[in-house]
Amino acid sequence: MKTILVTGAAGYVGSICVETLLDAGFQVIALDNLQGGKREAILPAARFAEVDLCNEAAVHSVFQAERVEAVMHFAALADVSTSVVYPHLFFKNNVTGTLNLLEAMLAHGVKKLIFSSTAAVYGEPQYVPIDENHPQRPVNSYGESKLAIERMLSWYVSAYQFRCVSMRYFNAAGASARLGEDRFRESHLIPCLLDVAQGKKPEIAIYGSGYATKDGTCLRDYVHVRDIITAHLLCLEHIEELHADVFNVGHGIGYTVQEVLQEARNITGHPIPARMVAPRPGDPAVLLATPEKLRHRLGWRPQRSDLRTIIQDAWKWRLAHPRGYEPVTVPQSQPAATQLQHTEI
Repeated sequence: MKTILVTGAAGYVGSICVETLLDAGFQVIALDNLQGGKREAILPAARFAEVDLCNEAAVHSVFQAERVEAVMHFAALADVSTSVVYPHLFFKNNVTGTLNLLEAMLAHGVKKLIFSSTAAVYGEPQYVPIDENHPQRPVNSYGESKLAIERMLSWYVSAYQFRCVSMRYFNAAGASARLGEDRFRESHLIPCLLDVAQGKKPEIAIYGSGYATKDGTCLRDYVHVRDIITAHLLCLEHIEELHADVFNVGHGIGYTVQEVLQEARNITGHPIPARMVAPRPGDPAVLLATPEKLRHRLGWRPQRSDLRTIIQDAWKWRLAHPRGYEPVTVPQSQPAATQLQHTEI
């Protein structure tokens, strides 16, 4: 297998997947509609296709033009709060878009897919740590759309002999040396903390302090984005023996909001002011994975998912790219050759 199609390739996890595949010697077709991703996050060695998965004809044209051997599917709308208000957008983009992708794959004889799912399929946890057999009862349309796709994949496996794997991420975080987390609208804790450390925001809001945890703030399972991609490559390596498998991708170790805040203060050297606010409806006290199935079946071991390494890597990328993927304009008094410098990708 040498040619991999990556959907959502301009997004955070997708772009680092493209980078890792290229470094491993694969040819990559990077597909994205650029509504949420950044074009600059796609490395030049990948062949880029600006395509929306909801455009069925355009999706088929990619498979007609390229000899795709397997697909890694990251493309999705993913903002949980928006999914509650506008569920139709999530079912249209996530479910219909994936159906178009599957139909194009079927028409062109491509039957290997690794799907970026989410821990949101579990909903409110009935027990922790959460294993893959935990009941799946999503509490928002984002999680519901991902669960619908997982179920679609199981039918494609049984009817068309697809080889599909669903990867249920917990909290993806960190960065590679070249690529990092830079969204148009940020809601994740670690990048929001680093926004404060960089002076982009005055303070961080902590939602609730009365949870049944060691310090009263929510506890979450953070996993380094590079460890997530390692799991994807292991699935690709073993895809022939994986039919409709599902794997949690988490560290198995949880950190509270206060612990993450303090570690960010230690690493950045910034006081990062914090303000306690009311808890958000539906926020579980604890979300923690057990990744034992992934470890046992594929030998996956996270290498960079301790909290210090995650924040250090994210902060290094931020320092090197203070405006993310936006170009940096330098003063006009400098030599013309250096008046406009683009951020490294």
